[in-house]
Amino acid sequence: MADAANRELPRNFGKYLLFDRIGAGGMAEIYLARVQDELGGARRMVIKEILPQLSADEGFAAMLIAEAKLAAQLRHANVVQVVDLGREEGRLYIAMEYVEGFDLNALLRRLSKNRIGLPFEFALLIVREVLAGLDYAHRAKGADGIPLGIVHRDLSPSNVLISMEGEVKLCDFGIARALGAQAETGADASAPRRSHLIGKSAYMSPEHARGETVDSRADVFAAGILLWELSAGRRLYKGNEEQMLAMAQAAEVPKLPNTNFPCQEDLQAILDKALTKDRAHRYASAAEMMKALDAYIVKAKQFASQLKFGSFLVDHFADEVIGVRGEREITAQQSIRPPVVSTGLTASEPATAQLSEAVAVTEAVTEEVAHSKSRPGSQPPKTRSIPAKPASTGGSLGWLWITLILGASALVGYFLLGR
Repeated sequence: MADAANRELPRNFGKYLLFDRIGAGGMAEIYLARVQDELGGARRMVIKEILPQLSADEGFAAMLIAEAKLAAQLRHANVVQVVDLGREEGRLYIAMEYVEGFDLNALLRRLSKNRIGLPFEFALLIVREVLAGLDYAHRAKGADGIPLGIVHRDLSPSNVLISMEGEVKLCDFGIARALGAQAETGADASAPRRSHLIGKSAYMSPEHARGETVDSRADVFAAGILLWELSAGRRLYKGNEEQMLAMAQAAEVPKLPNTNFPCQEDLQAILDKALTKDRAHRYASAAEMMKALDAYIVKAKQFASQLKFGSFLVDHFADEVIGVRGEREITAQQSIRPPVVSTGLTASEPATAQLSEAVAVTEAVTEEVAHSKSRPGSQPPKTRSIPAKPASTGGSLGWLWITLILGASALVGYFLLGR
C-alpha cells in the first residue's frame, strides 16, 4: 500500500514533477512531467520510467543505456529527441521531448469513435514523414563518421507520434533491441530465439518474425504495413499473438480491398514492392520508398501540408488533448512545488522576497530625496543597503550589485531634483 501511495500523482521524481500518466506497457510507465530551473524557466517532458524488474536486470540496463545514447545523437524533425537518461529511486528512466498530441494508434481510435474518416492525403503525409525519419536514422553517423547502424525494429502506430501542429515523429529507436538483450539472459531455452522477436508481430517483416537478423529493410516493410492499413482502413493481420506471428512469417499480403483510390495501380505497385517477402526485392532503403511515394502523391494530386493536417487535428481534438492536460499541469503546480534545477542562486530565500526589500529601499530613498528638496541646506540622503542574509556566494553578489545600483540611482535622482 505504501508503494501504491508513492505512485500517486502528482509526485516528484528527481528533478521532474510527474503530473499525468499517459501510458504503460511491458517495459515502462510513461508520464507527462514538468521540469523547472531556478530562474523560472519550465518545460514539459515525457518520462519513461522503466519497470523495477527490468531496471534491476544488468543485461537489459546495459543495452538500454547503449541504445539510448545512440538515439540521443539523432537530431531530426521526424524523430523524438532523447534528452536525458538516468536512474532515480532505483529505476532507470529516459526523458524525451514532449509531443503535444497523441500516437497514431490513439488518433485512429479517436477518429473511429467520433465517426470521422482520415482524409487520404493525410494518411499519405503520415507515411511519408515516417519514411523521412527512418531514412535519417538509418543513415546517421557518429562524431567519428562511422554509421551508427540504427534500425528501429518496432515501427508500429504506437511509436508514431503526431502533434497538434501536424508534426509526425518516431520514438523508441533501439528499445526492441534492449528488450532482446534482456530476453537472452533468461533461463528458458527458447530465449535466444525470442530475443529476435521482440516487437509487435502485426508489423514484423517475415525475416524478423522468423528470428533472423534484421536490417533497415525490416523497417521499410513495417512502413509498408502502415501504408496498407491507412489506405484500407483496417488491420492487415488479425488474431492472437501466435496467429499474427505465423501470418507475419508467411507474409501473404492481399491487394487493397477497396479500389477507389486515384491512380490505384501506382499505389498498389508501391505496396507490392514494400511488402514483398524476399527483402532482396524490397525497396533497398526508406529513401527509395519515399521517392516512389512522393511521385505517387504528385501524380494522384494528393498534396497535404503539415499546416493543413494540424488544422484538421485542432478542429477535432484541441479541447480534448490540450485543455485536459493543461488543467492537470496547473493542479500539479498548485499541489506540489517542483524540484528546482540549481543555477547558483540562493535557494534558502525566495528571490521575490529579496526583490521586495530592494524595492522598499528604493521607495524610502526616493521619499527622503523629496523631503530634503523642500529643506534649505539639506544634504544628500544616505543610501541604505539590504540587510545581509545567509546565501550562496553567487546569490549574495547578485543582490549586492542590485543594492549598489539602486543607491546610485537615488543619488542621481537627488541631484536632478536639486537642479
